[in-house]
Amino acid sequence: MAQLPSAVEQVLRVHASFIHAVVNALRDRSQLPDLMKELDAAEQAGWARLAAALRHVINGRSDPSIKLGLDEEDSILLDAILRGFDNPATLPPLDAQPDGSSAAPGLASLIDASARGDAQAMLVLANMAEQMMKAGGDMALLGGRMRRLVNGERDTDQLVAGMSPLGRELLVSLLDELAKLRPQ
Repeated sequence: MAQLPSAVEQVLRVHASFIHAVVNALRDRSQLPDLMKELDAAEQAGWARLAAALRHVINGRSDPSIKLGLDEEDSILLDAILRGFDNPATLPPLDAQPDGSSAAPGLASLIDASARGDAQAMLVLANMAEQMMKAGGDMALLGGRMRRLVNGERDTDQLVAGMSPLGRELLVSLLDELAKLRPQ
């Protein structure tokens, strides 16, 4: 029986593209304007403490005090970003498949908010989809189908076409979460 990933590994898998985007912007400061837009959108989506901590990192701070007030998931992300900046070999792989049960709720809420016209959610989702497209495999397929999901498509067979079993599991979990947000 395959060993299930730890909670930390799940967080890193789910947010791998974001972690890479932040580290890349820290290394190549020309990417900071795009990162700042993403942080503004993240702040509006309820991740104000993480966005504030990341702004400290952008400004050169990395002392432990920047973690004050962060929840466990945000602390995991911040630690991964700081480690990744110091040693890119520690960055989570972009091609790792997250467990749909952990990724789906957050993604579903972004898709739902985007469908209702929330501009900040649309920006976060567009950036996320772009990163997913770069990751390749199932993530690229899912990233390419975001617009269809925002526009209300829920045909499972059409949406999972070409995906591996893990990709299909993620998409089905996402559709289940979307159904919970907007019961028919």
